[in-house]
Amino acid sequence: MRVQEWRDGGRRLRTRAGSVFVRSAPGDGPTVVLLHGYPSSSYDFREVVERLGGRAWLAIDFLGFGLSEKPRPHHYSLFEQADIVEEVLAATTTDPIVLLAHDMGTSVATELLARDLDGSLTCTLERAVLSNGSVILEKASLRPIQQILRGPLGPVAARLANRPVFTREFAQLFSAAHPLTANEARAQWELLSHDAGHRIAHLLTAYLDERVTYADRWHGAVRDWTKPLGLLWGTADPVATVAVLDGLRALRPAATVLELTGLGHYPQLEDPEAFAAGARKLLAIDNA
Repeated sequence: MRVQEWRDGGRRLRTRAGSVFVRSAPGDGPTVVLLHGYPSSSYDFREVVERLGGRAWLAIDFLGFGLSEKPRPHHYSLFEQADIVEEVLAATTTDPIVLLAHDMGTSVATELLARDLDGSLTCTLERAVLSNGSVILEKASLRPIQQILRGPLGPVAARLANRPVFTREFAQLFSAAHPLTANEARAQWELLSHDAGHRIAHLLTAYLDERVTYADRWHGAVRDWTKPLGLLWGTADPVATVAVLDGLRALRPAATVLELTGLGHYPQLEDPEAFAAGARKLLAIDNA
């Protein structure tokens, strides 16, 4: 029912790469653009957007995810996802934007930072917040299923994917204090399996290889981007661990860091109030 409500409040928008689900709301100040992670969708932010202090916001389901089109065969790329973000923004807003990115979305965000640095970004980006993403992949602790999906057995693993297996794996990303609920697991599976999206999981994980190939570009963007960049981190994350956070701190010593003590890989689901409060502070919403 909550998934249906989220769907009913949004719309499909045609881009050059395919049709993507977009949900937004008007408000004050720069538009907060929310970029989700793998393997989920913009639905992850449903309890955050209502806590953004009246700011305009826009959330996108990346191509291949959630309620967006899931073409196959297709070469899914972080560069294409960044193109989609720019295209959606050009069609929906003329305001300056700020980014709030989680997991895979942090790599899309760093590509947008890189474009801003080289002068090719087509929108005005004022600040960004990265949350629990394995931007520095060598410091992350990938789950076994992620390793399998990246390898030659990836297509087989995707064909064998089912709800009980997904629920077991997804639950491992949550902290002991805030475990995955049955309702959340059901909703996440519904979005993942929409249009048989669980069958292309091996295609969607290609972004992990891009994180290696383009590490210099994206790490350089974290280091050299001249505008405010914040880090909002659940410290009990078993994948994008505090080692990743420490690596980002080393790249960007001046970054403002807010640690969400004891929260796991999905802090916005475990404690949306704490996550939103941190986001408001790092995005300067509370100071507006």
